[in-house]
Amino acid sequence: MTRRPVPLRTPTFGGAVPHPRGEDSFVDQTKRSTARRRTLTGLTGAVLVALAAATVTTAQATPEPASPAAHSAAARAGSAADDAYYKDAEGKTGDELKSALHEIISSNTTQLSYDEVWDALKVTDQDPDNSSNVILLYSGRSQSKDSNGGDADDWNREHVWAKSHGDFGTSTGPGTDVHHLRPTDVSVNSTRGNKDFDEGGTEVDEAPGNFTDDDSYEPRDAVKGDVARMILYMAVRYDGDDGFADLEPNDEVDNGSKPNIGRLSVLKEWSTQDPPDDFEKNRNQVIFDQFQHNRNPFIDHPEWVGEIW
Repeated sequence: MTRRPVPLRTPTFGGAVPHPRGEDSFVDQTKRSTARRRTLTGLTGAVLVALAAATVTTAQATPEPASPAAHSAAARAGSAADDAYYKDAEGKTGDELKSALHEIISSNTTQLSYDEVWDALKVTDQDPDNSSNVILLYSGRSQSKDSNGGDADDWNREHVWAKSHGDFGTSTGPGTDVHHLRPTDVSVNSTRGNKDFDEGGTEVDEAPGNFTDDDSYEPRDAVKGDVARMILYMAVRYDGDDGFADLEPNDEVDNGSKPNIGRLSVLKEWSTQDPPDDFEKNRNQVIFDQFQHNRNPFIDHPEWVGEIW
C-alpha cells in the first residue's frame, strides 16, 4: 500500500507582540533572534519525532498484503490445525502412511444418519454465489436446496463410491459418509448407477462433458479430481475393521458388488490433472467443522495419492 505523505505544518507562535521598529537595541534583537531560532529548532525537532513515531505506528498497524503462499495455506483447509491433525502421518509412505491416515480420519468422528445427510449436503455443497442453491456434482447446475427428492429434475444423494460395491447400503457408516455423498440430478444419478470410473463413451444428455458406456462413467473435467479424491478417501477410511467391507480401488471396471472401484490408474491421473479448488477445500473444512469432524487427507495433501498408490 502506498502511504500518502503527512504534510508538515509550519509551527505558529503566539503571545509575542512585535516592538515598533527601532525600539530594540541590537543586543536585544540578537538575543530574541537566537531564542526564536532555538525555539523553532526545538519545536521542529519535536514535530519530526512525532511524525516518525506516527509512521512507525502506522506501519505496525497496517498489515502487508498476504503473499500468494499465505492465501494458498489459508484456503487449504484450516492450515493452522493442519500440522497438528496430520502429525502422526509425517514422514511416512506406502502402507505405513495409509495406516496412519486411517487412524487419524477414523478417530473422534461423528457419524450421520441417512436422513441427516440431506441437511448436511445443503451446507457442504452450497452455491457460493446463491445461498439458496446447491451445486450438482456431475452437471454443475445450481439448483434450489428445496428441490431434493426422487422426481425428475430433483436432486438426490449420489454415492460416489457406489454403495453396491461392498454392499454397505445406507445404514450409518460408509453409506452416510458425506465425504463421498454429493447432490446429483436424479436422472444423471441413475445414468451413472454403480458403474466404475473410466474415460470414454457417449456424452450424457443432461450433464454435458460427462460420458458413459456399459461399464464406466467419466465425470466432467472440473470434478474429475474431486471424484478421485473421494474414492481414495473411502479406501483409507474403511478398511474392514468396523463391520463393513474393506474398500479398495483397483485397475478394473465392471467390479459389480465386489468392494472395489476402478480404474485406479485413471483416478490417479484425474487427481493430478484437477487439483483441489476452493469449493472442494471449503467443503472439506465444513465437514470437519460442522458435521463429521474428520478430513479428506487427499484434499489437504494431494501428493499423498502417489505416496500410497
